[in-house]
Amino acid sequence: MKAIGIEARVKEIENNIRSQLPSRAFRAANELRNASLEVLGGSRSGRTYRTPLGGSYTASAPGEPPAVRTGALRRLWKPLATGAGGINPAIETDVPYAWLDEGSPGGKIKPRPYVKKIVETAMPAIDAIYSEPY
Repeated sequence: MKAIGIEARVKEIENNIRSQLPSRAFRAANELRNASLEVLGGSRSGRTYRTPLGGSYTASAPGEPPAVRTGALRRLWKPLATGAGGINPAIETDVPYAWLDEGSPGGKIKPRPYVKKIVETAMPAIDAIYSEPY
């Protein structure tokens, strides 16, 4: 019996894919960040408040993504690639009120969901990144 193997070629293709994953993960993380700018922007329909300097802004209503007041939650997301080999796209922030997605402990402030909307907005672009030929 004669066997014909292509193990070397398969290993070459596998190495090529592995070498491209960190770059694609970082590109996907940037798409998450871009989606955060989109989802966390725009006007909201909650209550209108005065600001300390005499202006005003409209807060988000429960169920809407947080409104932009200072812009910190919107602009302070950092893209990164996590996991072994840096192949998992993610974004993170140190903004202390990022908990608004789930609402406050005890329920005084109702959830202002935005995480799922960011992922949904970014997924078509992320799918395109990972669907490119290797």
